[in-house]
Order: sequence, then structure tokens, then C-alpha cells
Amino acid sequence: MKRQRGRAVIISAPSGAGKTTIVNYLLSSDLNLEFSVSATTRPAREGEIDGKDYHFLTVEEFKRKIERKEFLEWEEVYSNRYYGTLKSETENILKKGRNIIFDVDVKGGINLKNYFGTNALSIFIMPPSVDELKKRLEARGKDTPADIEKRVSKALKEMELADQFDLIIVNDRLENALNEAFHAVKSFLENKTQNHG
Repeated sequence: MKRQRGRAVIISAPSGAGKTTIVNYLLSSDLNLEFSVSATTRPAREGEIDGKDYHFLTVEEFKRKIERKEFLEWEEVYSNRYYGTLKSETENILKKGRNIIFDVDVKGGINLKNYFGTNALSIFIMPPSVDELKKRLEARGKDTPADIEKRVSKALKEMELADQFDLIIVNDRLENALNEAFHAVKSFLENKTQNHG
């Protein structure tokens, strides 16, 4: 198999910890990164575009792709609410010699790290505290109180998995977290060129 030129950066976090903000910052930072668009069965939120924010699929379409082994990893995050990484999506990006960045839930991040091995840097974005996470979720105004409780209890379980990642960044002050993520990713991507020179 030809060595894939691109490398993978995996960003995972509990919902509300700020991973999407960090991913967007890294994408705008001239690191030759391209975003891997995940597939999901959740309905599109206002302003989201199919194929850009997510590949929006029906549950039936998603299950067919599972059967056809079209996913690198997938997860039923809540009942009938699936998320996954399409093999075709990642292959297209890596073929172009670009680095790929994933914004995925915690189990998905662990699965992707297992798949890519040393060709990936996995970063866990840790909220400063569960209380702070809850405040952030409430401030987003996207979830019902019941949904927030569900997300917080899921976050507690996910935080226990943080040590399975290469790096943990505590998102206490966003500016510091962005800085730390940028330098970690930059040095990981630059090491490749030195190693294979």
C-alpha cells in the first residue's frame, strides 16, 4: 500500500467543551488541514449545509452504509442518532496530500486513533469543570433542560476516557486553548517532514 501523504488530527470533547471553535481556528491557520465531514442521522440545524457541515442521512441510509462497511468508525450516540466517518471522505482528502482534521465524539476519536495509529494526533478538549460545561450548554440555548442533563451525564463518562488521547487541553481560557492546540498540531505535522525528509 502506498504511504498516505497526509496526516490526521483528531479533536474530541464532550458536547459544549468548545471543540468546534478550536477545529475552526485550526482550519483557518494555514496548516494544510481539510475538514472531514461526518455523516449523521440528526436533522440539520438552521444554517447547516448538507455536505459541508455534515452528510445528512436517514437512519436507513446510515444502516445500509454500515452493512456495506463504508465507515471508518461509527457510533449510535443516542437512540437512532448515528454519527460516523465515511472512508471515501478521508481517502479523498489524504489522496490530495492534505492533512485531515476530525471533529468527532470521544469514542469516535479513540476508534480513529486506533485506525491511524502514529499517523494521527488525538487531542481531548477538557472543560474546566462540569459546572462550567453545563453553563456553556445552557448559554448555547439549543437544548432542553432534559437534553442538557443527558449531555452532562455523557460528558462525565467521556471525561474518564481522556487519558486514551495523545494530549489533553483544558479549555479554561479559549485563547490559551487555541494557542496550545495550534502549537501541538503544527509540531506534529512538521515532524513528519523531518522524519521522512
